[in-house]
Amino acid sequence: MLKKITNFTPEEFESAEHPFSIKRLSPLIGAELHDIDLSKDLSEEEKEHIYGALLTYKVIFFRDQDITTEHHLRFGKYFGELEIHPFVPLGTNRDDHPEVLRITHNENNKPKENAWHSDVTWRIEPSLGSILRMIETPPVGGDTLFANMEAAYDNLPQEIKEEIDDAYAVHDFAIFREALINQGKSKEEIEEFNKRFPKPTHPVIRTHPDTGKKSIYVNVAFTDHIKGFSEEDSESMLNYLYKQASIPEFQCRFKWEENSIAFWDNRACQHYAAADYWPATRRVERVTVIGDKPV
Repeated sequence: MLKKITNFTPEEFESAEHPFSIKRLSPLIGAELHDIDLSKDLSEEEKEHIYGALLTYKVIFFRDQDITTEHHLRFGKYFGELEIHPFVPLGTNRDDHPEVLRITHNENNKPKENAWHSDVTWRIEPSLGSILRMIETPPVGGDTLFANMEAAYDNLPQEIKEEIDDAYAVHDFAIFREALINQGKSKEEIEEFNKRFPKPTHPVIRTHPDTGKKSIYVNVAFTDHIKGFSEEDSESMLNYLYKQASIPEFQCRFKWEENSIAFWDNRACQHYAAADYWPATRRVERVTVIGDKPV
């Protein structure tokens, strides 16, 4: 039986008994969990082991899960309250289940998620994790890459760690603000969004609430600047930190199939959705588990 909160190496985790089998994707991040059916109710022990796998591998994958939207929602709710994304275009959220974010790309809608990021860091309490279900895969391409930002932090030079360990960065939903303008939202409507989602300040290096491990917590999509740094120094340091996600040794790459599911820990990893399949169609649905304020 695992401890409620786990802090195992992959080798230690794999030495324990689990209600599923494990296939690792790379030495530092990613594992497929087999022989478990997410259409069925999970026991407390099964949920505990799945969460332990998430903490251990940063991202976990399930294949051949022919589940319903209700199953998807239930699985997400095992790990916390689910968010409703406020900035998606009309019709993108499921009308019957607003927590379900539909993301469809095709010849009329070119993908734009091809940048390393952690989801919704523009929130005061960003996401714990995201659970993505593949509905329709392109004939080729459309993989998602994941990077272990704890390993990236561990491998930083000591002088860099000393410079940023106590630093804070401001995050912003700037790319969504631009989209709101393009959608024709008025200044008053946009100002209302600004009030609802004021630019939060998060540690440049956050500490995981369950494992105590440190990770790089800035990303090119949503980080604006580092407080207390000059504009030039902030830009230089951020660009240096952003590049750590693109180091192959910290990564795994997942090839999607229909009915595949990925569950990633936004507190410990970043992801990159390769946009190499356009103009083919790629259709997914995502639920996002609300997290806590980074420290």
